[in-house]
Amino acid sequence: MLIMDKPVCLIDTESDGKLFVQQSALEILLKIEQPVVVVAVVGLYRTGKSYLMNRLAGKQTGFALGSTIESKTKGIWMWCVPHPKQKETTLVLLDTEGLGDVDKGDSKHDTKIFSLAVLLSSTIVLNSRGTIDNRAIEELQYVTELTEYIKIKSPDEVVDDSEFVKFFPSFIWAVRDFTLQLNINGQDTTEDEYLEFALKLKLGISTQANNYNLPRECIRKYFPSRKCFTFPFPTNPENVSYLETLDQADISKHFLEVTDRFSHFIFNQSQVKHLKDGHKVTGRVLGHLAKTYVETISSGAVPCLENAVIAMAMIENEGALQEGLEVYKSGMEKLRNSFPLELNEINAEHQCFNLMATQTFMKRCFRDNDGKYLTSLEQP
Repeated sequence: MLIMDKPVCLIDTESDGKLFVQQSALEILLKIEQPVVVVAVVGLYRTGKSYLMNRLAGKQTGFALGSTIESKTKGIWMWCVPHPKQKETTLVLLDTEGLGDVDKGDSKHDTKIFSLAVLLSSTIVLNSRGTIDNRAIEELQYVTELTEYIKIKSPDEVVDDSEFVKFFPSFIWAVRDFTLQLNINGQDTTEDEYLEFALKLKLGISTQANNYNLPRECIRKYFPSRKCFTFPFPTNPENVSYLETLDQADISKHFLEVTDRFSHFIFNQSQVKHLKDGHKVTGRVLGHLAKTYVETISSGAVPCLENAVIAMAMIENEGALQEGLEVYKSGMEKLRNSFPLELNEINAEHQCFNLMATQTFMKRCFRDNDGKYLTSLEQP
């Protein structure tokens, strides 16, 4: 397992505004052969996203928190750590650039960052402040634009919106600085019930009702697996900016309790990222997907999930073929050092190395539906 002692920038922005993948971060992912659980956090800038991600990494510091009105995180930063609960699994944490940064003033850029977080993660955490009111939901216009920035198949093919669910991550809404009582119509309620109440649709077909319902419909439709956590103020207002350096004794016990519940839920419930056909995503595959998606977006095109999987299959199958061939060739090279041998001994060893090569190929390949790559491996 590759050990990272701090986060690195995975997706950055060129001077002309185009996104690109940092090669050094890509090389880290390409070395990870383990399946990955990918947790991304998104939300308005200066809402404390990075603190939660540092806690998931088991660290007090790491992702930049910042103590001013300036957004510290630019692009998407990555931290790969051993998964605390799942053996032989890597936890990939993605901290995204704050949405709605007044200094940036580019909503299209924000939607691209949000879309990439959705594409790459198996769990997405939406971090906001205050309450889940109409204003908070209206600020999620990025959700309503997802299908404009992500396609499942080529643009000329009509796809039902329900198909997106097969690709999209599970959804957690983390409400920070929450001061209300969890009470609806005089009845005590849970955090999850509070979220569902906030996502209730209005009856009617007026423009006002449609505008009210659209972001709620998108969240309900694209993220059927939903969870909510409400965090109280962590400490006195004057200390909030220095949360990462405070002693535990100076942080609200209730805040720490919710943070622990949040972390345990992520560790126990967040799933390994899968492709549509059930293929587990490794760090290497995640790196290739990130490069494919970012290059597509930077070219002005819309990422097509089906095309990305096809491209991914080609890369993986080529790699699997080369690994299989290397196993066979190295085995036969060693055999040559034992010559002279009887023909039946050579045939037996040949069959053995051929089987080992096939097993090596099968571990990595996927979507070799027509057997093209396996046939190439078996050809003399």
